[in-house]
Parts: sequence; C-alpha cells; structure tokens
Amino acid sequence: MANKAKSSKVTEKDRRARVESMRREQQAKERRKSMIFVAIAVVVGLGLVAAAAVPAYLNKRNDPANKALSSFGVTAAAASCSPVTTDPVTGQQDHVGPGTSTPDVTKVDYSEVPPSSGKHFAIPASIGSRGFYTAKDRPRVEELVHNLEHGYTILWYDSTIKGADLDTLKDIALSARAQDAVGPQKFIVSAWDDSYGKFPSGKHIALSHWGAKAGHRQLCGDVSGAAVQSFVKKFPFSDSPEPGAA
Repeated sequence: MANKAKSSKVTEKDRRARVESMRREQQAKERRKSMIFVAIAVVVGLGLVAAAAVPAYLNKRNDPANKALSSFGVTAAAASCSPVTTDPVTGQQDHVGPGTSTPDVTKVDYSEVPPSSGKHFAIPASIGSRGFYTAKDRPRVEELVHNLEHGYTILWYDSTIKGADLDTLKDIALSARAQDAVGPQKFIVSAWDDSYGKFPSGKHIALSHWGAKAGHRQLCGDVSGAAVQSFVKKFPFSDSPEPGAA
C-alpha cells in the first residue's frame, strides 16, 4: 500500500509538472504572438507616417518658394539681357482716371516700354496672394505703375512666352515673392499689353523698378531667374517713393 501511495504521488507530481510546462509554453506562444502583432503594428504605423511625410517633404523641397531664383530658367549670361536703364522719374502721386480730377483719362501714354514710373490710377492693383497674371486676368498697366510706386518689381512678358517658359515664370513669381530682398511679397509677373508699345526686337521679358531718384528697366530675350535675382538685389523695394505702402 505504501508503494502504491508513493507511486500515485509521483504521478500526480508529474502531471502537475506537465500542466505547468504546457501552461508556460502556451504563455510563451502568446507572448510571441503579441510581439509579432506589436511589430506588425509598428511597421504599419511607420509605413503610414512615411506615406504622409515623404510626399509632404518632397512637396516642400520642390516648392518653388523654397528654391533659389537662380535655379529657374537660363543663366543671366544666356538670357541676352540689355544693360539696366536709368530713367527719369515722373508721375509721383500723380493720379488720373476714375476717382480723380481727370476721370476721362483711361489710358496713359508712357514714354518707356515698359514704364518704370509715370502717371497712374489712384488705386493700385490688389495683389494679395496673387503674383502671376496672364493676358486674360492682368491688371491695367496704370494700376501696376501705382504698384511700382509702392516698391514692387514687375516682370512683364510678351505673347511669345508660352508653355514651359510660362511655367518657369510662375515658379519665379513664387520664388521671388519669398525673397527677403523683395520685401513683403512685392514682386509681380504680368503679361504685357502691346497696345502700350512693343518690346524691342529679340526682347521678350522686361523688369521694371521705380526708385526713389530714378526708374530702372532691364529687357531680356529669355527667362532667367538669375537675372531677376540680380535686379531685385540691386533695386530692393525699400528704394522706392512709397516703400511702406501695400
């Protein structure tokens, strides 16, 4: 009887040991499963973050506002630019057209093409977040000359600028308006109106600046962000009759 009782105790002990072993093995399996689930969740989470972050990073890196002006278009040397002019200043605070004492003056005959100063409408073009205009939505030249008086630099382009060159000008508008030298987004790209006179032969791009003591223009044959960069650095918005005006 004693041997039988002892044998029964050993069997019960072995059974408990096996149950405990199985329990620990099951717990280990559950932990491994949990770790796999966690790892999968982390990978999926990282993938979702990357899916959102990578395009955002690429978009930011490719945003023209984050690129140097000189990275757009041809080099300044290849743009066939004429020397910068020094024009006499006329028309400061000389308002014509609607809302003035000369309301019938709806078009000004400017002595320069394009103008770098002169008589202008009483209200400048409201630019806001806009910086690029086509022939379909461009402000009047008389409005934009008022913007020149406020320190804006204007890049005018003629009807030969199309396709990729037009896209480059849009990028230049975004980049230039983000430049410190330009000031509070005081840069405009606008289609030129040939009814005010045509650009000289071979010139399709023109830059205008109304300085405190003189007006300045530069005409180029091709689109060049480097030429724009040089011009706005040489003639900042602060060099104008009314740099503090909007």
